Amino acid sequence: DFLAGCCRDLSDSFAARGTDVRISHSTNLRDAEGSDIVICTAGVPRRPGQDRNDLAFENAKITAETAETISQSSPDTIFFLVTNPVDVMTAVALKYSGFKPRQVFGLGTHLDSMRLKSLIARYFRVHVSEVHTRIIGEHGESMVPLWSATTIGGIRISNLPTFSGLPVQEIIDTVRTSGEAIIRDKGSTVYGPGEAIATLVQTILGNENRILTVSSHIAGEVHGIGDVCIGVPARINRDGVFPVPLNLEVDEVAGFAESVKKIRKVTAEVLERLEEAR
Repeated sequence: DFLAGCCRDLSDSFAARGTDVRISHSTNLRDAEGSDIVICTAGVPRRPGQDRNDLAFENAKITAETAETISQSSPDTIFFLVTNPVDVMTAVALKYSGFKPRQVFGLGTHLDSMRLKSLIARYFRVHVSEVHTRIIGEHGESMVPLWSATTIGGIRISNLPTFSGLPVQEIIDTVRTSGEAIIRDKGSTVYGPGEAIATLVQTILGNENRILTVSSHIAGEVHGIGDVCIGVPARINRDGVFPVPLNLEVDEVAGFAESVKKIRKVTAEVLERLEEAR
């Protein structure tokens, strides 16, 4: 049994780390009853060369059914979406679960932000912890880097003379295509998303009130733009995810608005098709 083997293998891993965790497996969603957090990774994997949005309708059917079941068995849970296209799946889960917006969020641009952080640290030859940066918007082609919110050692990056030599477009292109490159080389992304997911779960269970960039429902927190699930900085704790109001530079607002427009369109199309199919 594959799941039983996974449980034994993970149990050995935790034992080696000295971590006391009990692992079990099931194929019945109702066994998640009473969960503090439910992580949804169910869906069809993205193939090389395939845009995330091509997956939307097929994965939305799976996400909608999962969200309905989880809302019945665990009405107080935090529902965490990893399934792509994650911004659209977050909206589907929010609608079909009936949960409050704070209870539903997606991995969004958290991993993208970490990828950008790593590339900046490598360029400036500093420890990655010295770099603070964010990417907002779609987890995909229309993502928006917030250079206005990027600092190194607490110093705004634009105030560093060496910033003028930073290959900005090359770095952003690398972030945008990173997942695709990994899928092409080894078939799937595993370790990066795994660590990103673990960080977010720890943030919730530890009630840490960290501000991380995830896909969540905004009602106008970013320059009055709202009524969409998309990647934005949010305060995260045991009660869920709470988007942080933002003031951005003019070009960043324009980029974010375009990203929102794209996600709104795909989301509306997917929700309409779901309603017709049910």
